[in-house]
Amino acid sequence: MLRQVEGSKAVADAVAACSPEVICAYPISPQTHIVEGLSALVKDGSLKNCEFINVESEFAAMSVAIGASATGARTYTATASQGLLYMVEAVYNASGLGLPIVMTVANRAIGGPINIWNDHSDSMSQRDCGWLQLYAENNQEAVDLHIQAFRIAEEMSIPVMVCMDGFILTHAYEQVDIPTREEVEAFLPPFTPRQHLDPADPVSIGAMVGPESFTEVKYLAHQRMIDSLRKVQEVADDFERHFGRKTGGQLRSYRTEGADTIVLALGSIIGTLKDVVDELQLDGHSIGLVGLTSFRPFPFHALAEALKGAKRVVILEKAFSTGTGGIVTSDVVRAIEGMGIKDFTVIAGLGGRPITIASLREYLTNAMQENVERLTFLDLETETIEKELSKERALR
Repeated sequence: MLRQVEGSKAVADAVAACSPEVICAYPISPQTHIVEGLSALVKDGSLKNCEFINVESEFAAMSVAIGASATGARTYTATASQGLLYMVEAVYNASGLGLPIVMTVANRAIGGPINIWNDHSDSMSQRDCGWLQLYAENNQEAVDLHIQAFRIAEEMSIPVMVCMDGFILTHAYEQVDIPTREEVEAFLPPFTPRQHLDPADPVSIGAMVGPESFTEVKYLAHQRMIDSLRKVQEVADDFERHFGRKTGGQLRSYRTEGADTIVLALGSIIGTLKDVVDELQLDGHSIGLVGLTSFRPFPFHALAEALKGAKRVVILEKAFSTGTGGIVTSDVVRAIEGMGIKDFTVIAGLGGRPITIASLREYLTNAMQENVERLTFLDLETETIEKELSKERALR
């Protein structure tokens, strides 16, 4: 059903259509409206056979999710920023136990200093925790990815984060086609857990593993992540057959045919970049765009195919590794190794700073001429930086 609705409400309705049996919730902006919406659906009886559990912290939210999923319940939670960091120990346990939990991460900057606005530093900090990470370009894709996430998680027995840009998407009102519960049930089979705790047949899970087997356990987790890349695309293709729209998958190319320069990005900035690419192509520039949906697992082969024939790739990132540079860049460089493609990274939008079309046009025009540093911070106030560095050196 097509509705004009807030992104958070749309996601809440999509999650409800997936018939979760346990929702554990702790509010933290900007995901709060999602769990508030779900609590209202449970309270008024629209979402039946679901236990909504208010917990005292994000760590408790993931701990409850682990317990619920281990008993065979379809389980959901949501978090953001410092909340994700607070639950990290349990986040690793969830993936280590192979529990198919679905979690929304409403992307928000990590402090300090304190900042409640959007970038990708929270989910990027957990890139090695063993969860799949799928990034939404818009609210329609956020809805669709949540429905796909439950199926991917449950078929692969691996947890999935659906990452959507905080405030930019969560609080934006857009027209969104939200499938009915009956439509989702035709796409999402009933949950049949690979493992579950049963008092009639007691077992232990999460037992300690010594050096003699730890490598093998970790390798199996690695292999499941690699195998899930195929499942991500399979589920996206099946979603298109059921619902008639192409969404999700590993990545999507936009006007890349014959392009010398290709920009790669994740999340809502893809929409702005499409406009910039359109403008630059009208001006006669050879430029295209690749939007990455699946960051974990990383689609090395698909990306190499998408960039084949390009002379350079520009990676736009809304997070970075302090002292090193781009996070996504390191995977892109591995994907294009030996292809003769030059790579440039631009860090933008940190802490919610606006990424304007004018700034992107100026930077990309220079990048197409390779007249930029390999690592650039977009719109960096260099005068302020130099003044502060000079003061620090003087004090020392």
